Amino acid sequence: MSDAAVSKPSAKAPAERSTPALHADIQKTRDDLRSTLDAIEFKLNVPKQARHAAHRLKSRFNRLRAENPVAVYAGIGGAVVVLAGVAVLGFRSASKG
Repeated sequence: MSDAAVSKPSAKAPAERSTPALHADIQKTRDDLRSTLDAIEFKLNVPKQARHAAHRLKSRFNRLRAENPVAVYAGIGGAVVVLAGVAVLGFRSASKG
């Protein structure tokens, strides 16, 4: 096989390309690498992921509170009832033993 058959027909040799085109390709490659490294850093940075998850949860809660405040207050009331029930059962079992 010849070199012409192996090389891509649309790819030009660096000598055939203009300096601005080369600089644009270099900048695009740098931007792609920066984006990839940022994604890797985000995946490996657990505290940053925790902050991001907390922010998402807070945003969802605020949106739900704005759209349906009755559901939010009912959920809070239900949680209070469950916690009170657990506390009462805990005190009863502690006083028996």
